[in-house]
Amino acid sequence: MIKYLLLAPIFLGIFSCSPSLSSFTQRMYDENHWSHQELGKIQFYLSDDIVLKRKRKEGNSTIEGGRIKVEKGQEIEEIVIPRGTPGVFLFSPKENRLAVSFESGDEKKYLMFGPNPKMGNRYVLLASEWDKNQGKVQYDGSYYWVDSNDAYAGLLVDLKRINKVQVKSRTASGNTVN
Repeated sequence: MIKYLLLAPIFLGIFSCSPSLSSFTQRMYDENHWSHQELGKIQFYLSDDIVLKRKRKEGNSTIEGGRIKVEKGQEIEEIVIPRGTPGVFLFSPKENRLAVSFESGDEKKYLMFGPNPKMGNRYVLLASEWDKNQGKVQYDGSYYWVDSNDAYAGLLVDLKRINKVQVKSRTASGNTVN
């Protein structure tokens, strides 16, 4: 028992330094009036796992950052982006849309996020089409399918880092009549 009491301050120190992640919302975006340059300085994180799947084309192909698996006799390429993966803002194709990359090195490897009014205007994964079971997204120049539950995957930000405001203060010395 004494061991655990002695280790408690160490664990508290470690966990108090961890980011305080909160959902990135339209309200947060509107209140801060961030430019594209400023959005590029914000570290985004993924709230939930996203699994991209597509049928593998016939013939020779190489798979990078994904894996091949067999489903119902078909070879499927699968790319998993785990919960908590850090991402960076690349561009905004139109208002209320953010292209965020979770892989370095190729600017075609991004997913689109936008506010969902049914979810408190949290920025969540967008697809070109959704049905009851899946959604169609573009990633790395190809179309992939995601499970309908991936529609809840959203962007998180570290509020402690974002809310750090630098205040430059000075005191006026006064002005007198000559």
